[in-house]
Amino acid sequence: MDKEGFRFVERDYKILREIDRWRIITGRQIAEITGFTGQRACDRRLKKLIQAKYITRQKYLYGFPNIYSLTNAGRIIIQAPKSSTQIRLEQIIHDSYVTDTAIYIRKKFDIPFSDITTEKELHRKDGFSNRIHRPDFVYLKNSKTICVEVELTMKTKSRFENNISANFENYDGQLWIVPDIKCNITKFLIEHQNIYPDISIITLDEVKSNE
Repeated sequence: MDKEGFRFVERDYKILREIDRWRIITGRQIAEITGFTGQRACDRRLKKLIQAKYITRQKYLYGFPNIYSLTNAGRIIIQAPKSSTQIRLEQIIHDSYVTDTAIYIRKKFDIPFSDITTEKELHRKDGFSNRIHRPDFVYLKNSKTICVEVELTMKTKSRFENNISANFENYDGQLWIVPDIKCNITKFLIEHQNIYPDISIITLDEVKSNE
């Protein structure tokens, strides 16, 4: 398809789909997920998509990279829902770590991104009128479905326990990404491993070490 002299290639569709399914995605993350061999090549392609008005690039936080989003034209191309997810400033860091964690999982377990389903995709399957708790993403490994939760701040005890219990009932395993090994979130999870033996814990430092 052409628009203002722009010709789509297969990777462009993949870029649009990945921008759509993650709550936050940066240029570096797009390059990783879509398989560019270098950041400069990715940035050039993203610039062309911006010029053709299929995506936008915006600065939301000082010191944080630009965030990419689909335009209405971009959503039409990949037949994405018209309702766009609003970027919440207080969630940007968390949501970016979610995307980085997916990249980490891909590298560590050699799992294709096609075997990863994001929270947005899970909610779309549920129907937006049915807002039940969903993890940040799930992935398939050895025919088992593992859910991933990036937890940066401690929730109320009851909410935390409800999420752990729901994950235990719905998935084969639950992997929690925590700020560090000594934080209250980690202590809470360790205390519940006797009841929920499917809990695994990884620190953000481990995720960051693979960037």
